[in-house]
Amino acid sequence: MRIVIAGGHGQIALRLERLLAARGDEAVGIIRNPQQSQDLTEAGAQPAVLDLESATVEQTAEVLRGADAAVFAAGAGPNSGVARKDTVDRDAAVLFADAAEAAGVRRYLVVSSMGADPDHPGDEVFDVYLRAKGAADADVRSRTALDWTILRPGMLTNDAGTGQVLLAASTGRGPIPRDDVAATLLELLDTPATAGLTLEAISGNVPVTVAVKDVAGN
Repeated sequence: MRIVIAGGHGQIALRLERLLAARGDEAVGIIRNPQQSQDLTEAGAQPAVLDLESATVEQTAEVLRGADAAVFAAGAGPNSGVARKDTVDRDAAVLFADAAEAAGVRRYLVVSSMGADPDHPGDEVFDVYLRAKGAADADVRSRTALDWTILRPGMLTNDAGTGQVLLAASTGRGPIPRDDVAATLLELLDTPATAGLTLEAISGNVPVTVAVKDVAGN
């Protein structure tokens, strides 16, 4: 498979790229900073330099053409201001979905956030982030040309993955290693029956493969 990942230098994206490369798939990571290219190459991915805050739909679609799936894993980052929550976490996500449709890529995964809601209250930066992510998720859910799945992990940690999760429409709060988020994304890519689902994920006691099959109804 050829998988194009927006936010290709992110911590979850790099983990996913390594998993894809290890099994012989072609991972393409979209990055804004060309100095990050070496990190992607070392992860086994092909870097594609493109700034999703300024790129057009057509420019982005060119990168996506021929892909079997697209994964939106980009984010403005914890140290960014309010404005970039909208330009990256909301607007770039919408642009990437537009580009996937234009390129004819149906399978579309989103790395969102637990609590994302376009009507989330509050004026703190994190509140703005949750509104931006919620708005982007709502946009994706409105599309019939995409076989989308939205994954909303709990509190992300850099602990070693256990390969076991709790995956459901609602899980309650809890932590999850980035390793296990990447493993869940990989399994979701392989399970088209999860299209149309918005899922929360935290650490649990069910192997990732089984958890994904369970939510898919397999």
